[in-house]
Amino acid sequence: MAQFVDWDLAAATAGALGKSGPRVSYAEATDVVVDLRRLTDEAAGHVADYTGLRSQVTHPPVRVVDRRDWAAANIAGLREVISPLVNRLSGDKRPGPLTEAIGSRLTGMQAGTVLAYLSGRVLGQYEVFSADPGQLLLVAPNIVEVERKLEADPRDFRLWVCLHEVTHRTQFTSVPWMRAYFLGEVNAFVDAAQGNEHLLERLRRGVATLSDAIKDPESRTSVLDIVQTPAQRAVLDRLTALMTLLEGHAEFVMDGVGPQVIPSVERIRAGFNRRREAGNPLEKAIRRLLGVDVKMRQYAEGRKFVHGVVDRVGMDGFNKIFGSPLTLPRLDELGDPDAWVARVHGPAGATPTAG
Repeated sequence: MAQFVDWDLAAATAGALGKSGPRVSYAEATDVVVDLRRLTDEAAGHVADYTGLRSQVTHPPVRVVDRRDWAAANIAGLREVISPLVNRLSGDKRPGPLTEAIGSRLTGMQAGTVLAYLSGRVLGQYEVFSADPGQLLLVAPNIVEVERKLEADPRDFRLWVCLHEVTHRTQFTSVPWMRAYFLGEVNAFVDAAQGNEHLLERLRRGVATLSDAIKDPESRTSVLDIVQTPAQRAVLDRLTALMTLLEGHAEFVMDGVGPQVIPSVERIRAGFNRRREAGNPLEKAIRRLLGVDVKMRQYAEGRKFVHGVVDRVGMDGFNKIFGSPLTLPRLDELGDPDAWVARVHGPAGATPTAG
């Protein structure tokens, strides 16, 4: 069995390099955890009422974690997905024991470096790799740090974050086929590269690229360099369309629910947008290489698409998007809500209705 990443070393590196969180007393930390759990439940009710989507499967309760725990959870998830894929790609071919040991340790250190950086940035995540149907994670130190920098009302900011992350949980638990579809596309991406014996080396270089960018913000290499075949690009188009939909839907729900339940939502949104756009040269390089800049465009493009569809066919009509993989938007439809409405609802469905 080929060893692509030394996962234990990745976890140790992420823990050692991760930034310490903001100063809080034990009592304050306990209050934050209790508050985030309560606000997650509150957000779940708001999201269900606004979207009309209800969980169809049982999911575990939210996990409120620190930066080290977030990195460990993601390492566990990546290990579940990447190890079988690497074994399929490598087949019976494997490097010598010395090459394998050195390569896996190097990749482990590089992966840990990337996760250490991300662990100080991520506010929340619906992690789908390690278990079915997934696990909602909220990174308490990062939430507290950002709300302090924005000078936001803690209750308002925490509920605002919870609305976004709970929407992602709702997407995967109210649409039971969503996780299998997403993981299937990841597998399809790898299958599309089979026959290319250099893919594992390109994957290593992709991890190295991210790690190097943390040290060298002038780096111009892109992780998309590992995407080379037309079949891979077709899969990437489908994944891009899916992620744009999911991120845009979460943003749409935040903007729809927020004014009703968060008094300071406009101030929070304005401050958070400024934070997204700001950053020193290193942070900007990392955002580009990690695809965060693409993600920021997905927020805006996806929100505009969802808004356009809801304007035309209402929320119930929009929810047909989750009927099957065939009703998901295609990449070219994201900029043309009428095209999606015509394809899924028929020509008559394009008539605007009350949303």
